[in-house]
Amino acid sequence: MNSKSSAIASTSPALLSRAGLVFGFLGVLAFSFTLPFTRIAVEQLDPLFIGAGRAAVAAVLAIAVLALTRQRLPRGAQWMRLAVVAAGVVAGFPLLTSFALQTVPAAHGAVVIGLLPAATAIAAVIRATERPSIAFWIASGAGVLAVIAFIAVAGGGLDGLHPSDLLLLGAVVLAAIGYAEGALLSRELGSWQTICWALVVALPVMVPLTTVSVANHGWPQADAPHWLAFGYLALVSMFLGFFAWYRGLAIGPIAQVSQIQLVQPVLTIVWSALIVGERLDLLVWLGALVVVACAATAVRARVASAGLR
Repeated sequence: MNSKSSAIASTSPALLSRAGLVFGFLGVLAFSFTLPFTRIAVEQLDPLFIGAGRAAVAAVLAIAVLALTRQRLPRGAQWMRLAVVAAGVVAGFPLLTSFALQTVPAAHGAVVIGLLPAATAIAAVIRATERPSIAFWIASGAGVLAVIAFIAVAGGGLDGLHPSDLLLLGAVVLAAIGYAEGALLSRELGSWQTICWALVVALPVMVPLTTVSVANHGWPQADAPHWLAFGYLALVSMFLGFFAWYRGLAIGPIAQVSQIQLVQPVLTIVWSALIVGERLDLLVWLGALVVVACAATAVRARVASAGLR
């Protein structure tokens, strides 16, 4: 057991649980702006440039941070596991959601992204051998249904099946795998170190993809609001948000902390209303209360761990 795992193990379970949830919520809060800002960015920026370019910018920041703090290099199989994280959260999720949000609104995207907590819990069961209780699965399932019902009523997200849903579903699967593997690596490398190294691993792919976008469409000509949206995606969604998120998942249990994501679609709708001007009525607030209640029940349900593989 390394020093990071020892430090976590020496803290009381109650304090660990609360800390994991706090860090997890901070990560979710940061990510809740991702879809609205992506929706804004794709109005004037190529989705390939957004998905790859934001990762390239974040990777430059990651290299600087790693160099300044003189972090040790990952070892052996950790590089392959970092590639899994990079494929899921650095490349897969940003690219797929950027292309999907060209044709569907952020509210519709949030319907599918609302499945991410359950997908992350399943990934944790498979990869981290966690064993959530029946109450946990009931609360999580209710939360997924509440998320879908809420956005269907509030945002019209279920008015029809969009081809982009396949892209969003792929984004959910890749993100769940990246979250679970990244959480395990965070116990070995540290939370912010994990996302930094994953960004470095992805850089040789993200730079050529960004170059392809510029070659095909020229250097993006966008207004300040669209560049600011891109800046948020690069600095917060792709970088700083993961500092808190992976810290929360590393403290865990992964399946339990991941359920905080159930409030993310609610927050996404709220930010979309404030930023884009969508109307919020009583149904929005009622739906938000139901989703938050399901999330609270899920995070309080017992999750056992059978040890790490």
